[in-house]
Amino acid sequence: MADAVLKRLPLPPSVTTGNWGGLAFFLFVIGFVAWLFSAAINWMTDANRLPLSQLVIQGKLDYLSTNDVRQGILQLDQLGSFMTQDVDQIQLALEALPWVAHASVRKQWPDSIKVFLVEHQPAAIWNQQFLVNTEGAVFEAPAEQVKDLGLVELAGPDGNSQEALTALHEMQPRLQLAGFEIATLAVNERRAWRVWLTNGIRLELGREARMERLERFIGLYPELEQQGKAIEYVDLRYDTGAAVGWKVVQE
Repeated sequence: MADAVLKRLPLPPSVTTGNWGGLAFFLFVIGFVAWLFSAAINWMTDANRLPLSQLVIQGKLDYLSTNDVRQGILQLDQLGSFMTQDVDQIQLALEALPWVAHASVRKQWPDSIKVFLVEHQPAAIWNQQFLVNTEGAVFEAPAEQVKDLGLVELAGPDGNSQEALTALHEMQPRLQLAGFEIATLAVNERRAWRVWLTNGIRLELGREARMERLERFIGLYPELEQQGKAIEYVDLRYDTGAAVGWKVVQE
């Protein structure tokens, strides 16, 4: 009787068959997720699917053109898609342009790059080649681009542009008040100052008390003018008085 009951009981499922089935399903899920992830990556990195096709430029541009900005971006080795392009790379490329003081770059879905630019504001010419901005920093834009602005020329060793601009801001208002204009202001390696005025006179101010010596020149000039001769230079590197060089009149 017991044997008959045992024969009617169902056999338990095979443990081996169940394990293989679960493992196969698990591998299928893993494979599908990997394929899905790979497809998503390929879609996001495909420049033909998410190309960067729009460039929006903001900011007041006086010296840069939109084509300058575009060419600055195209100088990158390769532009990525909207998802992969690093905006920091574009920012560095734009800030390498001569006139760009600061650039801010961001992406806008689905295909745009927005660029906000701040240009250098030229305050003077530096060593006849480049320019000095209003903060005293040299930037390598060609001086020919601002020849119509009548900027003062500054000259000196590398690293002295800010000091030269500060000296210009001290001297220029006082000389203008007396009716003079500075054409060139120079400082040498010994930190001695020299000024060329637009009327052709050269002022030797030396290393110390430059404003005191400038005042001395302004006070002496009416007396020098009465001599009726063209002045080449006025050397003010003395405690009192000055040495005057007169231009030689060619026969």
